[in-house]
Amino acid sequence: MPLDKQHRYAVQVRWTGNTGSGTASYRGYERAHDIAVPGKPVIAGSSDPAFRGDASRWNPEEMLVASLAACHKLWYLGLCAQRGIVVMTYVDDAEGCMVEESGGAGQFVSVTLRPRVTIAAGADAAVAAALHDQAHAMCFIARSVNFPVTHEATIVQEAVAPA
Repeated sequence: MPLDKQHRYAVQVRWTGNTGSGTASYRGYERAHDIAVPGKPVIAGSSDPAFRGDASRWNPEEMLVASLAACHKLWYLGLCAQRGIVVMTYVDDAEGCMVEESGGAGQFVSVTLRPRVTIAAGADAAVAAALHDQAHAMCFIARSVNFPVTHEATIVQEAVAPA
């Protein structure tokens, strides 16, 4: 049996929202932060506007949904390439549902991925559709969360160009 591999991911999150008095009051500071990894562009983060955040910055909830969608896409494209399914375009309008409890805590209860995939003329649409199940089973992020992640894929086939 092959030895399991470990992969580590180091990310720095730096709070940039101190307006001069730190967290002396709940309303007296911004939720802004920078997410940084050496050699990559900084991601401007905040909390959701519902939690006093800046709507122009990414919030952790959006990044979780984006991570699930991106992981599924990466596995799907790789599986399609291995099976000879030529993908021409891939767009996912993913959506997550988080429930906030009366005490302020909360959790995600579901994420739905909605990839719309265009495959080359002549590609097997049934195989292209089935590979979404395999991509879901392989996605590291989906395998790591404790709520259901579903997919509602649409497969569109390019028309055969007239001869």
